[in-house]
Amino acid sequence: MSGRLIVLLVVIAAFGVLTAMALMDVGYFGIFKPHFQSWGGAQVFADLAIMCLLFLVWMIGDARERGITVWPFIVLTLAAGSFGPLLYLVTRALRAGALRTASA
Repeated sequence: MSGRLIVLLVVIAAFGVLTAMALMDVGYFGIFKPHFQSWGGAQVFADLAIMCLLFLVWMIGDARERGITVWPFIVLTLAAGSFGPLLYLVTRALRAGALRTASA
C-alpha cells in the first residue's frame, strides 16, 4: 500500500469522524445554516461549492481517460461534498496499483 493511499485513508477517516460529530450536533441542514447568516459564511460556502465543481470537472475527465465509472462519485460529491473526490482518489490509486500488479 502506497504512502499516498495511506494518507488518503487517514484523511477520509478523520474527516468522517468530524462529519459524524457535526451531524450529531446540528444535523445535515444545520451544517449549512452558518453559511447563510453572514457574508463571510456565504463566501466560504461559495468557495467550497466552486472547489467541488472544479473537482467534478476534473474527475469526469480523468475517469473517462482511466475507464472508471464516475457517476457514484458525482452523486456522493453533490450529497456529501469532499467524500466523493476523496473516495475517487482512493479508487483511482487502487486501480492504478492493480494495473501495475497485473502488468508486472
